[in-house]
Amino acid sequence: MNNLLDAIVNIHKRGNLTIKEFYKSRNRANNMGEALELFICDAFANTLSSSNPKEANDAYNQTFSYLGNQNNPPDAILKNGDAIEVKKIEAHGSSLALNSSYPKSKLLANSPMITKNCKNCEIWCEKDIIYSVGVVNDRKILALCFVYGEDYAAEKQVYERIRETIKTGIGSIPNVEFGETKELGRINRVDPLGITYLRIRGMWGIENPFETFNYISSEPFFAIINFAKYNSFPLESRNKIENTNGIVIASCKIKNPNNPAQLKDARLISFMGAEK
Repeated sequence: MNNLLDAIVNIHKRGNLTIKEFYKSRNRANNMGEALELFICDAFANTLSSSNPKEANDAYNQTFSYLGNQNNPPDAILKNGDAIEVKKIEAHGSSLALNSSYPKSKLLANSPMITKNCKNCEIWCEKDIIYSVGVVNDRKILALCFVYGEDYAAEKQVYERIRETIKTGIGSIPNVEFGETKELGRINRVDPLGITYLRIRGMWGIENPFETFNYISSEPFFAIINFAKYNSFPLESRNKIENTNGIVIASCKIKNPNNPAQLKDARLISFMGAEK
């Protein structure tokens, strides 16, 4: 079963992070956001060096149970494994735009924000979710990090409390006709003809992991994985990454997203020319 450790090794061994020409030549990407998503999926499917479309399609079929799009998170789900959400930013200080979906510590099958195809891609209730964030210019990945949602985002109730408080407040406005919606609110019949409506949407954002974890790493290429998750990976994958030249793995402590006074044991993985 393909996993994050294997993907990191694949990226590290490839070395070349110029992606614009590579993916355009394969007619697979129209912009750098799509190119980054394809690069990450290829890393998990071990097809970073493949130029054969059939070979790539077969590998994707073996690797993923779901492939999404930019409007419906997540971007991918590994078969019987983790969900993957890829985000492109243009500078280390840029925040991540999450739009109407708040950050997730876990991906839940009963979430109203995912598609029916995602819910039915396999039998599942909850998935660990990997946030993969890349700093990309017009042709190259300048920095890349991986972090699990449970090490990055607070639990669902934290965001739902804010969302429901706002939604309830909007719904209590007098003399306004509200309609059913999954968003924060929908006001119908705004005008005298009753033909205009107003959608009220949340636009979520979060500080990127390069900023969030700057107390742990200043490396441009890293992954942070909590101790329990790291030890859940197959021994073969752990041995492979721990014995790959140029990849440095160190123990660290990270803040609990639900209570920063508590620290969690984790592994910091630095790759792509990491210094020992």
